[in-house]
Amino acid sequence: MESESSKGGEMMLKERIEEVTRTNEDFYKAFESLDVTAMDRIWAHQEYITCIHPGWSIRVGWPAVRDSWVVIFNNTFSMEFQLTELQVQVAADVAWVICTENIASRVGETTQNSRVVATNLYERIGDDWKIIHHHGSPLME
Repeated sequence: MESESSKGGEMMLKERIEEVTRTNEDFYKAFESLDVTAMDRIWAHQEYITCIHPGWSIRVGWPAVRDSWVVIFNNTFSMEFQLTELQVQVAADVAWVICTENIASRVGETTQNSRVVATNLYERIGDDWKIIHHHGSPLME
């Protein structure tokens, strides 16, 4: 028979997984909106955060990570994500999301479809989950 504390722990874990899932959805909404101000709200503004876009070298610290989003947003007309193979895990104040990003993007008049395997790491800071790492690798078919 399960103890009350293990049931409480399962409820808390379920709640945190739901919070991280919503935060991850907010990350992709900010990405689709091509709005750096929205990204500002999602990311932890720490020196230890990291971001690796497909084909890019690693960006470390909020100023470098933010600049990478500015470059992407300034050179993209539109971007839509369909996430598949989504996995969300939480351990204490750290969480990770692994998914496949099915992306339809427009640069000028050209529409491109691509698939990227992504890992997003989140840290619970105060009452909020903030992204601390994003890594996307192109999926070769």
